[in-house]
Amino acid sequence: MKLSDNAEKIMKLLEENGFQAYAVGGCVRDYLLGKASADIDIASSAVPKEAEAVLQNHGITVVETGIRHGTVTAVIGSEQYEITTFRKDGDYADNRRPESVDFVTDIKEDLSRRDFTVNAMAYSRKDGILDLFGGKQDIENRIIRAVGNPDLRFKEDALRIMRALRFASVLGFKIEEDTEKAIFDNRNLLKNIAGERIFAELTKLLTGDNVLQVLDAYREVIGVIIPELKPAFSCAQNNPWHIYTVYGHIIHAVAAAPKDKIIRLAMLLHDIGKPSVKTTDEQGIDHFRTHACAGSELAKNVLRRFKVSNEVYDKITTLIYYHQAVENVDEIKVKRWLARIGADYTKALFQVRTADLLAHNPEKIGYEVKRLKELQDELDEILAAGCAFKISDLAVNGNDLLELGFKQGKEIGERLNTVLQLVVEDMLENDKNKIIAYLTK
Repeated sequence: MKLSDNAEKIMKLLEENGFQAYAVGGCVRDYLLGKASADIDIASSAVPKEAEAVLQNHGITVVETGIRHGTVTAVIGSEQYEITTFRKDGDYADNRRPESVDFVTDIKEDLSRRDFTVNAMAYSRKDGILDLFGGKQDIENRIIRAVGNPDLRFKEDALRIMRALRFASVLGFKIEEDTEKAIFDNRNLLKNIAGERIFAELTKLLTGDNVLQVLDAYREVIGVIIPELKPAFSCAQNNPWHIYTVYGHIIHAVAAAPKDKIIRLAMLLHDIGKPSVKTTDEQGIDHFRTHACAGSELAKNVLRRFKVSNEVYDKITTLIYYHQAVENVDEIKVKRWLARIGADYTKALFQVRTADLLAHNPEKIGYEVKRLKELQDELDEILAAGCAFKISDLAVNGNDLLELGFKQGKEIGERLNTVLQLVVEDMLENDKNKIIAYLTK
């Protein structure tokens, strides 16, 4: 197994000073999968102060990032490597973190506390890959299996439930039967986990190739972290445009969307408001006329629990709020949307609507999908041409209007907005002389 030169250097220095050193976890798994690993974590028999002394004596910067849990971070150029002392965990009181850790000298004890067999392998320069729990075989069989007793593993740290689902989605692996049972049995423990930690795992899960199958098979787990989705599980859509329940439509839309965590999260929540506004007409056809507005409000509650950034909150709630407004593709005016919500949001809105359509009845959507592709091409052309869609793009500004005699403040703002609207509607060319001529006529 080939590691980076700096990782090899750190392990060699520790070994030369009488300590054991192993690359552990994800980097070993990724190597066996034939993938490059972004992070290389090192486990060592050296306690933090010993590891720190060895590395600093050889000019390597060391940062004390988690001394309580035995972790220091070596910094070499732009690369960082976490070095953690072999340890066993004490009791877990909050289904997340051990109340204490004890340093040990045996790598086997350290590996036995890890979550899944595919993450419980280690590599040393001397001994090669150490696989005590059948991780290699589980990789070959494409299985996610807990190390030891799965019920205990999830009671120790309930976030491991989301990690299991994330690995199943990203790696395309099946969760082993006993591990799966323990996931369902312990799913309510996720209520004890901080929203931001769940959000980090959820967004990784959503960008996996196997996301459709995971969201379908583990909907009861998803219902714990997003209870607002539960009414969608059994909400029928008796409508010619649909062939799935609301939840079935949602998860197919997620899978149809680009692998962008914001777009896919927007798809997961985009129809969350449908069950609450459902009506059925005299012909037995279901309608959901105000679901976008209702869904945007529900999504706000979800996103607040996840403690997302203001940027993520604004983008997702905006996309959900407007996704129904672009249902009629023949009425979409690209420049109007650019003026209303900007280029980034407009691009994302077209992606959301396309993914939404692809989860409809395939016999109904051909023209709409084709037309949306044309609109996205038009959007790219407008942006490439530098067309005006916000006031700062206009060929005139507030100072120009002051020189024309308009009063500073409200009047100038109103006149600039009027000019922008005319330019967006192609009723006035974005040319300084022509705009001034219009304003002074």
